[in-house]
Amino acid sequence: MPGMAEDASGAGHQRIGARGSPSQVPSTAPASWGRRQLASLYDVFVLAVTMLDAPEAQEILRLAMDAVPRLTGCRPEGCYLLRDGRFELDATPGASALDGRAPKELPAALRQLSALDGEDGTLRFREGGWGWAAGLRSSRGLLGYLVVSAPEPPSDDERFLLYALARPTAAALYNADARSRDREYARQLFRAIEERDEVNERLTALVAELEAQHTVHDVLARAHDGDAGERGIAEAVYELTGLATCIEDRFGNPLARAGPGVDTSHEKPDPTLREQLLHRAMRTPDPVRHAGRLIGVARHHGEILGTIELVDPAGAAGDAEAFALGHACTALALELAHRRSLAETELRMSRDLVEDLLTGADEGGAYARAEAVGHDLHGPHHVVVAQWQATAADDRFLAVVDRAARGLGMRSLLARRSDLAVLVVQGEPRDAGLYGAVAGELGSWRGAVGVGSLCETTAGLPHSYEQAVSALHVRRQSQPPYGTAVYEELGLYRILARGNDARDVTYFVREWLGPLLDYDATHGTDLVHTLTRYFDHGGNYDETARALAVHRSTLRYRLQRIREVGGRRLDDVDSRFNLQVATRIWKVSGPASEDGARSDSLPGGETR
Repeated sequence: MPGMAEDASGAGHQRIGARGSPSQVPSTAPASWGRRQLASLYDVFVLAVTMLDAPEAQEILRLAMDAVPRLTGCRPEGCYLLRDGRFELDATPGASALDGRAPKELPAALRQLSALDGEDGTLRFREGGWGWAAGLRSSRGLLGYLVVSAPEPPSDDERFLLYALARPTAAALYNADARSRDREYARQLFRAIEERDEVNERLTALVAELEAQHTVHDVLARAHDGDAGERGIAEAVYELTGLATCIEDRFGNPLARAGPGVDTSHEKPDPTLREQLLHRAMRTPDPVRHAGRLIGVARHHGEILGTIELVDPAGAAGDAEAFALGHACTALALELAHRRSLAETELRMSRDLVEDLLTGADEGGAYARAEAVGHDLHGPHHVVVAQWQATAADDRFLAVVDRAARGLGMRSLLARRSDLAVLVVQGEPRDAGLYGAVAGELGSWRGAVGVGSLCETTAGLPHSYEQAVSALHVRRQSQPPYGTAVYEELGLYRILARGNDARDVTYFVREWLGPLLDYDATHGTDLVHTLTRYFDHGGNYDETARALAVHRSTLRYRLQRIREVGGRRLDDVDSRFNLQVATRIWKVSGPASEDGARSDSLPGGETR
């Protein structure tokens, strides 16, 4: 195939005017063309009609290039259309110097076409021969070029037919572009109409939604103004949704109900399952479905105060019901938060009362003050103290203890003393599960609860408080150091608790542990601590070694040193018992506090 020369500015170019007329008019008259020329013109006419019906530019260009060899004997090299001031190859008949198979030649072809400056003219190929760029023009101007080649320049008749072909080709391209623009305009118009209809539908739906929301606001505002509390909110939700409504506190206790079909024989849900449900609800701002109910939570500053539940076993509740439920939860949160604020005021009064009771307040005045905060101080009471590791006894901790106590049905007065939460509880002393309830609220089991003994009058509360603190201290020094200790159940520990420094107890400890204590003090060892751990784990070598974080052979060596230094046999029943009691006294008494800070173990054997 002929190749196009690199230089488009060389001499020898033959140019034809922009109008497309050859510079030399065919010398023969139309009558002398003969039947062949007339047939060719007819072919051009038929082709022009076909091109005008073609929908796409590519089809028009293919028809034009297929007609070039039939009409002129020339070879089509390609069609270059003008886009944004630049020529681009749009169609090729096959392999040629301009079809992109020789990428290095394409810039040369484009430079020659640009050099024609909108006119028709010759093109130079590397292999020689004749090349021509016939302009494709319409009323908009130049659309591009039809490039052809031949071994030698064709006759004037053939060149005339080439220009006769270029004219309808350009007209068809113009018409195809116009039809394409019309189709695009029609598509855009249709999209605009569809978008307008969609906007109108959304606006209509929005107006209806706003009207429904306005109704929700009005109904709930009436319920709030009526000062009916939870009952008014429940009735308002039932009026808005048509679904039976239940309002409960965070523990599942019923606060109000409205609508038919609500089960009045309410059973309190399992606390663990209830907490799981509330945690699930806290993770989403939308209501959640559970057991045939649509449940919304009333939250205040990130804390759940209660729930509103729509009885909906068929799952018929939609967006409108969810919206009403959400706004009702907001109203309920405000109601319960206000009630809590009042309760906190009562709590401050309760704290002052407890402080006075623990220091010995006037009995008559105490009863009146207790009645003012809603507590009956008459009858037997006892004191309970709670303390959690790495948790300050602040208002948040006291609120947790208060909620846990109320959830367990404990009627009590609550206060703070030092780093302890203190409760004056009505009734007999027992382990009511306060430790587990507080641990569940805090998400930590590293705490202890001490329970004092029963007192029939307020005069005995200070002593019950001291007993509760002693029980807490024993629990802290025991293994494990977390849980509940009831003073009445301490047994031997009751005479070993902190504050009981009887002289015979001190002598007993010195008698059995004196040599070991002196050796530890002199040599900086931990023989007493090792012996204590050994008894804590029932004499089991492996468990003791793990608790001390030492090797089994190291433990064996230490026990041998204990026998040698202390002069006591660990395999003798009496010696073993007395040594174990002595280590317990040492652990619970004053010196144990220093050692306990480094020896307390966490659940699972983890050492602090």
